[in-house]
Order: sequence, then C-alpha cells, then structure tokens
Amino acid sequence: MKKSMLEYTKIILKKVSFDKKLLLKEYKKAKAFLQPHEMQALRVWVRTGR
Repeated sequence: MKKSMLEYTKIILKKVSFDKKLLLKEYKKAKAFLQPHEMQALRVWVRTGR
C-alpha cells in the first residue's frame, strides 16, 4: 500500500527527532512538497507531541 507524503514525512521526522537541527531541516523541506492541508495536519501532529 502506498503511503501519502504526509505519512512519509511523519516517519522521517520520527527518525531524525534525536537532532533538533536535522528535524527542523526536514520539517522545512516538507513545506516544499506537502499540500497546504497536509502541512496544517503536520503542524498539528508536531504540536501535539507526535
């Protein structure tokens, strides 16, 4: 089953969460390819503590 870009981004962010700089870099990259509604969902996901 294919994963959405949002789900893929969440997986990546979980994997790099040990390094704040890397986490921020990946979060910023996500802005380039996520749709606005997906980016909003990602913001909520990050703020609620994953």
